[in-house]
Amino acid sequence: MSPLLLLLLLLIVAAMVAFYRLLAGPSRSDRVIAFDLLFAVAVVFCICASLASDSTAFLDVAIGLSLVGFLATIAWARLIDRQVSTGEQNK
Repeated sequence: MSPLLLLLLLLIVAAMVAFYRLLAGPSRSDRVIAFDLLFAVAVVFCICASLASDSTAFLDVAIGLSLVGFLATIAWARLIDRQVSTGEQNK
């Protein structure tokens, strides 16, 4: 088994765990962390695609995904922080 295939299998497992936490997470914080993990998995998928195809186009996509994932995580964290400070429940 090639190392790239093993990495892809591990990424699929990580994505399934993140999807479960995204759907069943008891709090909004759990869902934000799962969403961030899904973005990280997508970035690594893009890097694997770049390695498999010897093309750098996938690296540009990975950079864009990481930037969008970072900004989305910051936005969701600020939203949750505001809701907690105003007294809303975290469910």
